[in-house]
Amino acid sequence: MSEVTTIARPYAKAAFDFAVEQKAVDSWLSMLLFAAEVSKDDTVQQVIHSSMAPEQLAQLFNQICGEQLNEQGQNLIRVMAENGRLSVLPAVVAEFSALKAELDKELEAQITSAAALSEAEKVKIQKSLEARYQRTVRLNCQLDPSLMAGLVIKIGDDIIDASVRSKLNRLAEALQS
Repeated sequence: MSEVTTIARPYAKAAFDFAVEQKAVDSWLSMLLFAAEVSKDDTVQQVIHSSMAPEQLAQLFNQICGEQLNEQGQNLIRVMAENGRLSVLPAVVAEFSALKAELDKELEAQITSAAALSEAEKVKIQKSLEARYQRTVRLNCQLDPSLMAGLVIKIGDDIIDASVRSKLNRLAEALQS
């Protein structure tokens, strides 16, 4: 996965820088999301991985996308096709979205809890994270009963593990040593 990210990052950065310059970040995100969805189609995947000439591939892909891509979006598709990189479009979207979130001073927090969180708990967690990171935080909540109790918060590269499962694991390790 990291190799795909490494390949996608320069395309995302170039598109993002251009979008910021043109004050069109949201429209670029929409274009990229659409193109990424097109690239995920099974038939399109077969064409992307076929021996079709890059110029023909770019032309076909741009025709499929139609009016959803502006001229600059079509140019990005051409460059990616010429370099055999259309298959990484979903990763380009992920990188572009991360750059947009950074621009918007927004973070996404993955909250995994043993039980469903109440709205009050979500608000409290969100406010605490926003104070800690000095950014707007969006919560993405999931349930995992194997945590037993508590929760795990993943935000960027940080992990805050306040689950009973991890505490029991640490206790077991301490007892075994």
